[in-house]
Amino acid sequence: MGDFQSFKIKGMHCASCAAIVEKALKKVDGVETAEVNYGTESAKISFDSKKVDFEKLSKVVSPLGYSLVMPKVEGHEQVSEINDAKKQKLAELKGLGMKVFSIMPLALISIFVMTWDALVQFQVVGEMPMILEEFFHHLMPIFATYALFVVGMPYLLGLWRFLRYGKANMDTLIGIGTVAAFLYSFTVTAFEEDLSQYLDVNHNYYDVTIVVIAFISLGKYLEMRSKIKTGDAIEKLLNLQAKTALVKRGENEVEVPISEVKHGDIIIVKPGSKIPVDGVLTQGSSFVDESMISGEPMPVGKNVDDKVVAGTMNTNGSFEFKALKVGAETMLARIIKMVEEAQSSKAPIQALADKISAVFVPIVIVLAFITLGVWLLVGSVPFALTSFVGILVIACPCAMGLATPTAIIVGVGKGAREGILVKDAATLEKLHKVNVVVVDKTGTITKGKPELVSLKVTGIEEKEAVKILASLESRSEHPIAHAIVIYAKENKVDFDEAVDFESVKGKGVKAKIDGVEYFLGNVKLMEDLGHQVDSKAIEKETIEGKTPVILATKEKVLAIAMVADAVKPEAKEAVEKLHKLGIRVVMLTGDNKNTAQFIANQVGIDEVVAEVLPQDKLMKVRDLQADGMVVAMAGDGVNDAPALAQADVGIAMSTGTDVAIESAGITLLHGDISKLVKAIRLSKLTMRGIKQNLFWAFIYNIIGIPLAAGVFYPLFGWLLSPVFAGLAMAFSSVSVVSNSLRLKLKKL
Repeated sequence: MGDFQSFKIKGMHCASCAAIVEKALKKVDGVETAEVNYGTESAKISFDSKKVDFEKLSKVVSPLGYSLVMPKVEGHEQVSEINDAKKQKLAELKGLGMKVFSIMPLALISIFVMTWDALVQFQVVGEMPMILEEFFHHLMPIFATYALFVVGMPYLLGLWRFLRYGKANMDTLIGIGTVAAFLYSFTVTAFEEDLSQYLDVNHNYYDVTIVVIAFISLGKYLEMRSKIKTGDAIEKLLNLQAKTALVKRGENEVEVPISEVKHGDIIIVKPGSKIPVDGVLTQGSSFVDESMISGEPMPVGKNVDDKVVAGTMNTNGSFEFKALKVGAETMLARIIKMVEEAQSSKAPIQALADKISAVFVPIVIVLAFITLGVWLLVGSVPFALTSFVGILVIACPCAMGLATPTAIIVGVGKGAREGILVKDAATLEKLHKVNVVVVDKTGTITKGKPELVSLKVTGIEEKEAVKILASLESRSEHPIAHAIVIYAKENKVDFDEAVDFESVKGKGVKAKIDGVEYFLGNVKLMEDLGHQVDSKAIEKETIEGKTPVILATKEKVLAIAMVADAVKPEAKEAVEKLHKLGIRVVMLTGDNKNTAQFIANQVGIDEVVAEVLPQDKLMKVRDLQADGMVVAMAGDGVNDAPALAQADVGIAMSTGTDVAIESAGITLLHGDISKLVKAIRLSKLTMRGIKQNLFWAFIYNIIGIPLAAGVFYPLFGWLLSPVFAGLAMAFSSVSVVSNSLRLKLKKL
């Protein structure tokens, strides 16, 4: 496999442009694969760098009217690159807007003249006064010349490239149609007397040239303006990046560009500052707003040894942290790269539109000339020309080319803002078909770490019991001890110093606090002390996956704490919502059957497969697929890796920055299972938008082309005027992009 690189492409106006560029690139010796996306105006090319380079690729597409843009290096320069691209787009938009503004008054005058002529035919108004008719007779050729040779220059270039290279796109269609209308009208005007005995010289098509170019330019302006809005997710993510970092260098605090931050640097973060790179707290504490990455509105508490992520915002405290990941390694950089790649990838449903677009323009040109020939034989020259121009104008593949990529761009961007990272468009498409979700227990349904879930006290205050428990456990490294200490910290309970600390092997610990000897351990330790405990009640809770921690003195039992891997608070609601979507939920776990079933009952899971090894999880996914199910597997991406790879859609429950977000088709940030429901809804909404877009894109052409060709004229007298064809074509693209943008407003 050769080098893989993405390039921006300038000059594409429609899906057939993308097909032309893709075909040209694939023919280059050394290019292995090329995928061109009209929606993102980019090309993903895999090539042998020994045979081909950027210059060679650029030379292949530039004669066809397109240009490749060399990407900048990844990292902090992405911000300036995207800003430059946006400035360029806005400049193009401004230039096109000025042309549209200049031609619209001419179009309105042309429509006024056309309307008057139509009303005369229906005897609604009388003939136009001679002086006014003569005025417009001489004015319209001037208007049409400006429209064609100034505003319509891209269409003339499209026609010229077609004649020279045989490559036809949307500009070619408009160029042929408007040039034909202009040349016919100019010929009739210039040789009025000589042609009057053969043709109706009073009828010309200057108005068609003017209005068609005006409407299509207006449509391109509105489409360009809408397309700028579709890709704002990347821009927002890039703008999250801090530009500088306050770094400790010796005894000094130095503000440096983030490109100069090195691994191991100690970085100072003040209130209201953005966190520049990924790292771990070494001093201080604060609350960090991680909403732009996780989608969660509440700031997250950060203390020493907690991890922080680039692009998130510090709220009120100050702290120092050690830089662990810099530049392209940071989670934000990886998210940006993932979103970019997903937005520029093609969904399988797009294949049909691409195939049609590739052959559509040549077929339309042939059809237009056949129609011209038929109506010249059986009809009149004006009628033949009207049909010819009408077909060329209505049959634009723009809407078809925009239908899928615009919806994907908006859908992937919306997902990123919600903490749902989609690897590619194919995954997003597959997800809407899922009817079984397989979940791992630990870290997906449960939090993945022990917590103090219940505390029963006897003859002692609850706060006092927590204080003693935490004081005793603060000396231990056991996960259960950590759970009790964290509980005390979260409830702002202070510790006392435990002295004469001693471990009782296999049973627990003992120590003195303020001169009182305390014992902490299991049922066996209590029995050794001669204390009575409700063994059956404790055993019942043990079966449910809870671990008892009993506190006592020599005289009596003071408290019984239960520690367990608690169910995530959002898990039950998430499973209920999956059921409402008609999706079955299966839980796979290596834990024992009793614990697994208890947790499954708590959240309403349909099927439990317990005491399984990683290969057993893989087999279960295969069995479900063999039964005709479309399976999504959600897990932590480590021991679940075989099953994640086998599933139709693999979903990584990423917690913090440790899990590689590239390991699955979709990554849910912060390991929030409720985002799984949102991801499926996002997929369904995106696919619905794509299907609506494709429907409207095809319907414009299915109805418009026969109507413009005059197929219905002999029976019903229906013929599509080139003017209305231009209006319909322009707004077909605008309607498709606008429909995609509606996704932004949808609630997941």
